[in-house]
Amino acid sequence: MFDVKWLDKLSRVHWTVPLFIFVPTITAMLVLGFIHNVGVWALAWIAGGYVIWTLTEYWLHRVVFHFEPDHGVGARLHWIIHGVHHDHPNDPLRLVMPPSVSVPLAALFVYVFYLIFGSPGFLPLSAGFLGGYLAYDMLHYHVHHRHATTRLGKLMRELHMRHHFQDGGTGYGVSAPFWDHVFGTPTKRPSARRAATHH
Repeated sequence: MFDVKWLDKLSRVHWTVPLFIFVPTITAMLVLGFIHNVGVWALAWIAGGYVIWTLTEYWLHRVVFHFEPDHGVGARLHWIIHGVHHDHPNDPLRLVMPPSVSVPLAALFVYVFYLIFGSPGFLPLSAGFLGGYLAYDMLHYHVHHRHATTRLGKLMRELHMRHHFQDGGTGYGVSAPFWDHVFGTPTKRPSARRAATHH
């Protein structure tokens, strides 16, 4: 991706790295929330954070990741952010976000939540948001590199593979595909005739 070797290394990450960073972070936020008496509202804050994450995932994927300038710096930036994943969808070191990007972004979101919601609510809300992000990262790796055995797992993989190989203009909700139905971008199953030609 980059000519400079150390910069290219920063863009590649093993799928377990986010677990080591964000599981302790999420745990600390939950503990601090209870220490500061978030109380019975904790579950509501966590659920709210998760919902905010799913909307963020959908709109980032749709508006930012799939905004494709034709040339220049914008085209290069798009390829670095998301285009490389579509060009090399099975590269195992480009399926979760590098900490050089995810950590500053997480810190920014947590700070914004603090400004909007105040303390202690921003703590469990941020935990729910980051938990949603972590679930997304793990699911994204799973659908590309693990054999799904459950009905839900097979469905999630099918939806994401359609986004990659059938229609990149649909299926933006990787971990929350219900938003595609809400916002009118669901992936479409290939017709029976078309599917038959691929067997």
